[in-house]
Amino acid sequence: MGKKSATVKETLTIIVPCYNSAAYLKRCVDSLLAGQDRVQIILIDDGSTDETGRLLDEYHDRYPAIEAVHQENAGHGGAINHGLRLARGRYVKIVDSDDWLDQEAYLQVLDYLDNNPEVDLFLANYVYDKPALNRQRVIKFPHLPVGRTFSWDEVKLRLGQYFMLHSVIYNRKVLERSKVTLPTKVSYDDNIFVFEPMVHVQTMRYLPVNLYHYFIGRDDQSVNEQVMLRKIDQQILINKQLIVFYASQVNKRAPYAKYMKYFLEAVTGVTSVILIRGKKQVYLDKKDELWQFLKTYDLETYKSFKHRLVGHFVSRDARPMRQMVSGAYLILQRLYSFN
Repeated sequence: MGKKSATVKETLTIIVPCYNSAAYLKRCVDSLLAGQDRVQIILIDDGSTDETGRLLDEYHDRYPAIEAVHQENAGHGGAINHGLRLARGRYVKIVDSDDWLDQEAYLQVLDYLDNNPEVDLFLANYVYDKPALNRQRVIKFPHLPVGRTFSWDEVKLRLGQYFMLHSVIYNRKVLERSKVTLPTKVSYDDNIFVFEPMVHVQTMRYLPVNLYHYFIGRDDQSVNEQVMLRKIDQQILINKQLIVFYASQVNKRAPYAKYMKYFLEAVTGVTSVILIRGKKQVYLDKKDELWQFLKTYDLETYKSFKHRLVGHFVSRDARPMRQMVSGAYLILQRLYSFN
């Protein structure tokens, strides 16, 4: 990959937060190389204690256009913050170090970004990928317009479809306008990254290719249910930050507000379900406190959620209701293969 002039902006900046990623780093980084000089690849070693740092330096030595950055441990969010300060591409994509991009789709996306009008947000499909079980689940957006720019009034999504970290490519100008800054040493910060900049999104494009492979299979993975319970206070912290942002920064009459409410409802629902599945009273108390927090900050949204399907079930404490919620979660887990 040849080095590009500092005066020329790459099409895309890819930021890869890396913490003790040596075992699976090659699959990720090798999948990014096909972008050549159209892509700025920033590999962030977040205070790793294994061979990750050395491997990143080797990639930089072999491919000078790859930037290997070393920092003291600041968590996934801290690594992204560092990468955003260095980003110079017209668009920005986050790729976690155990995930990878499909080669054909990757080149199609780059060509599409180069040959179409600039937009605030670009979307593509993603794949829940379980190689050990030879199982995949593709998340598509079949009701979004294809081949043209569209706005919020044309965004139509079905249950289980959200603009997750895996599906979004933000225009760097949007990220700069939003001044999004992620908390350090806290998991689930990706929800903030995809949520807060949405208030600055007006134009979108969608390419229905399966770009991002989201690897599922590590025991220590943040979406593993037992890990989520161990880190539930971090999940609640992120959930509360979304609530505060929605209550204080979102114009409820703006075109983007309907989607942001939909996303906030989903995150609050997931947090509540995980707490319900924890079964212990300490978890149920945390669930009640979260809903009280929402009620305090945004009574109107609290009432709305309580009367909708998810909130109707997860905000209540009757044991049969909790069992129903837990069973429904297991069904969705099998359908969507999200952990």
